[in-house]
Amino acid sequence: MQKGIRLNDGHVTYLGLLAKKDGTRRGCLSKKSSDNTKWHTKWFALLQNMLFYFESDSSSRPSGLYLLEGCVCDRAPSPKPSLSAKECLEKQYYFTVSFNHDNQKALELRTEDVKDCDEWVAAITHASYRNLATEHEALMQKYLHLLQIVETEKTVAKQLRQQIEDGEIEIERLKSEIQSNPTAAPNDDDLEIKKIKKVQSFLRGWMCRRKWKTIIQDYIRSPHAESMRKRNQVVFSMLEAEAEYVQQLHILVNNFLRPLRMAASSKKPPITHDDVSSIFLNSETIMFLHQIFYQGLKARIASWPTLVLADLFDILLPMLNIYQEFVRNHQYSLQILAHCKQNRDFDKLLKQYEAKPDCEERTLETFLTYPMFQIPRYILTLHELLAHTPHEHVERNSLEYAKSKLEELSRIMHDEVSETENIRKNLAIERMIVEGCEILLDTSQTFVRQGEFLFLSHVPQVPSSKGEGERQCFLFSKHLIICTRGSGGKLHLTKVGLNSKSEKGGQDMEHLDFKIVVEPKDSQSFTIILVASSRQEKSAWTSDISQCIDNIRCNGLMMNAFEENSKVTVPQMIKSDASLYCDDVDIRFSKMMNSCKVLQIRYASVERLLERLTDLRFLSIDFLNTFLHSYRVFTNADVVLDKLITIYKKPISAIPARSLELFFASSQNNKLLYGEPPKSPRASRKFSSPPPLTIAKTSSPNRRRKLSLNIPIITGGKALDLAALSCSSNGYAGMYSSMSPFSKTTLDINKLYVSSTLPSKIPDERNGDKEFVIRRAATNRVLNVLRHWVSKHSQDFESNTELKLKVISFLEEVIHDPELLTQERKAAANIIRTLTQEDPGDNQITLEEVIQQAEGGKAEPFENHSALEIAEQLTLLDHLVFKVIPYEEFFGQGWMKNDKNEKTPYIMKTTKHFNDISNLIATEILRWEDVNMRVAVIEKWVAVADICRCLHNYNAVLEITSSLNRSSIFRLKKTWLKVSKQTKAVIDKLQKLVSSEGRFKNLREALKNCDPPCVPYLGMYLTDLAFIEEGTPNYTEDNLVNFSKMRMISHIIREIRQFQQTSYKIEYQPKATLYLLDQSSVLDEESLYEASLRIEPKMPT
Repeated sequence: MQKGIRLNDGHVTYLGLLAKKDGTRRGCLSKKSSDNTKWHTKWFALLQNMLFYFESDSSSRPSGLYLLEGCVCDRAPSPKPSLSAKECLEKQYYFTVSFNHDNQKALELRTEDVKDCDEWVAAITHASYRNLATEHEALMQKYLHLLQIVETEKTVAKQLRQQIEDGEIEIERLKSEIQSNPTAAPNDDDLEIKKIKKVQSFLRGWMCRRKWKTIIQDYIRSPHAESMRKRNQVVFSMLEAEAEYVQQLHILVNNFLRPLRMAASSKKPPITHDDVSSIFLNSETIMFLHQIFYQGLKARIASWPTLVLADLFDILLPMLNIYQEFVRNHQYSLQILAHCKQNRDFDKLLKQYEAKPDCEERTLETFLTYPMFQIPRYILTLHELLAHTPHEHVERNSLEYAKSKLEELSRIMHDEVSETENIRKNLAIERMIVEGCEILLDTSQTFVRQGEFLFLSHVPQVPSSKGEGERQCFLFSKHLIICTRGSGGKLHLTKVGLNSKSEKGGQDMEHLDFKIVVEPKDSQSFTIILVASSRQEKSAWTSDISQCIDNIRCNGLMMNAFEENSKVTVPQMIKSDASLYCDDVDIRFSKMMNSCKVLQIRYASVERLLERLTDLRFLSIDFLNTFLHSYRVFTNADVVLDKLITIYKKPISAIPARSLELFFASSQNNKLLYGEPPKSPRASRKFSSPPPLTIAKTSSPNRRRKLSLNIPIITGGKALDLAALSCSSNGYAGMYSSMSPFSKTTLDINKLYVSSTLPSKIPDERNGDKEFVIRRAATNRVLNVLRHWVSKHSQDFESNTELKLKVISFLEEVIHDPELLTQERKAAANIIRTLTQEDPGDNQITLEEVIQQAEGGKAEPFENHSALEIAEQLTLLDHLVFKVIPYEEFFGQGWMKNDKNEKTPYIMKTTKHFNDISNLIATEILRWEDVNMRVAVIEKWVAVADICRCLHNYNAVLEITSSLNRSSIFRLKKTWLKVSKQTKAVIDKLQKLVSSEGRFKNLREALKNCDPPCVPYLGMYLTDLAFIEEGTPNYTEDNLVNFSKMRMISHIIREIRQFQQTSYKIEYQPKATLYLLDQSSVLDEESLYEASLRIEPKMPT
């Protein structure tokens, strides 16, 4: 009788070695012996459903084999150990393998690691194929159940066939009975009954239709249906915006990223693969993500009118974290792009890519910017969706959750966006210059302002030439660029030094001109005279130029105060102060540096912001502008003024002690001398506007240069280095007069030198006087900030008489100091003069005067005025309304609050003026019954809009095009059929210019390329401010001021104020203006539509 089963020993050995080499699980396990007394360590290997074990991992033959099919593997509790073995057993983890047939003992195993134990249990369970057996049993049960159903169905089918046969027999019987009886003739009663039944059927159908019509009309008029219609409209708009965004990403990837990758792989690559990756980041991944989201959004449209979006956002939200990487590195991406553009081959290749028709004249920087604003766009869309989603709606909670998550992500990304605005602005200006400007590729440059001036230059001993004319000027933190505007909006750098002394003068230039003295290192000095269009613009420019020069002087002073700063980007004194770059409980920093090589503030307490304002070592022009624009949000003017007075009286408190030690370190080879000091300085003495600076260095006895922060002075068609400039507010002023917006002044920066020889007039005992230097710097800082405050934010003092008197009192105290220098006394006196004298203005008529003259007058009809007259007077009116908006109204979204008329009266007046003009245009068109007259009026208004475009009045272009798109005008089909093709082409061009697509991308491009004066569309800026304000509080959870938010708002305000300060030179014409302001015959929206229906009734359907 056979006692065992024969196995192929060689094949089993081969499988064992294969398991030991390529098994799914291998390792040492302890196996319990057959007598349950001892544990033996074996080497186990798992291959498919076979578990081999070896004596050791070096054994060549397996000691045994277990077939695992159908087994059950589970963790087993640890046996209760004896006291002697307790410590050892605590580290063991047990599991058993039970087999599903009789007479088979369970396999008991153990391991020393709980993770290893769990992995072995999972692997053996998978190898047992028990799940397949379970599925097989479930399928068998289903199969038996289906067999029962089939049998039941067969029985029922048999019964139904029998019933059909019985029915057919009954039908045949009834037919035979009918045929056997003669047919009765229809009588009149049957015909009447048929008629009655027909009428009843008609009435039932009519009542049913009427009932359903009433139900449907009630539903359509219900608030719920209105909300759902608006909700669906938001979804359709979202679909269009998403399609446009996917197209933008597609252009970015296919027109730029992939071609540049191929170029990087060429034999002579214009760019490296690393730079391509740094520029484009994960934009390709973002494109794939939004392509999937867009396809899902299109699929939802198929279920209209019930559109469900919550599940789409549930899928999208976890993947939106990829935006954090893009936004966080966007600033670095633009820096790399600016660096690569210095390579001519790359710049030429990039221009070829940008010239493709798909790009529509948009630059690579523009496409890289689009993802930055996608998250806020989703937040606004969800905000609109929730506004039209009932509270009991099934999606309400999911949409609110998605909105909260997006707002949380937006807060994380928000600060990174603000850091890239300056780089994008610089690159945009650099692209406009035909010759290029490598200086702007220095990403540390900070844009300050731009404007248009009448340009005159004075070069000694050079004959007169035709160099006078209008120039476009761009001020940066280190350079002033003067350009001419060519065809197509392109810029050309002005060739400096070709013009001679100008003979202009007289009444037109009085108090509007200021001069800039340029002293290059290697050539003769010359003077540039610029004439501003208004005193306000002149005041703003002279203040900003002087502030930039002061910054360069201060930075140069700091960098020259140390011997080891030649290879560092931040002066050693700043590096030694951890409070300038290390986050603390009351301050947080961003990664971006300002023009002073100091990290920009992201969040900070009010005390730390005031400390930065009065830090004597540096003062960024960007920080000063942002602070003075936004300080009302987190403090008040009295606190700021008190801080300045304290610094003036106690200057030693304005600079950290460690920096004092470094700055004033005693050294025989490095001493600071500040002119000739008074004979007996006191502890409370104040100084401002330092006279010539001399720094002695023994290593270079004959070296003499300007302080320029290592930026070379470039002339002859290049930018002017501010370190080589001296600014004077009048071309005929003396060289040592002090600074004032309304007097003959000079910034004596050209006297700031680094020299190796010490003036003999300066006493040696004053060398290294620490208090002397600090007091001098403190007075300079206080007068500098006050000058900037008074000249650029005069409304603070006009509306607060107490503050004005307090400033005057303080400055008078400064003036009466007997030890004050002459220049300091003049500087303080000029600030007092600016505060006390009345502003004569720019001789332009005011809005109040226009309205006052229009009252009581009788307006002439539209046909009595030419298109040019109306366009000019409309531009004048629009600018008068726009220029008086105070920048305080742009904070806090006051125009969206319930009390908006009290919080933002001037913004609301601008909105009302826009609507009034739009209603006037529509009323004028609908006033005429004759279709030919309506066509003539439309064509004339289109001509007005085109002239306004040439005048850079984009607000009027939008007023006119929006009026033509109103339903009461747009529905006039007979009228529009007679409008000429040329007029329709102009309308299409204007509508494309002011379209809101891509965040008004075409309008922004036009504003970038136009020279002031200009009237932009205010709604575009309000939308930008809404993006910034949405979901971003003014304070953090730690009650720190969100200064990054203030900086972004300040940048927008600065652009608005740039257009406000430059006035139009348009002559006021009362007749045309009176027509534009006359609202006596203007119709409202409902009356306009009734008039439209009257002159062109609806066609019957």
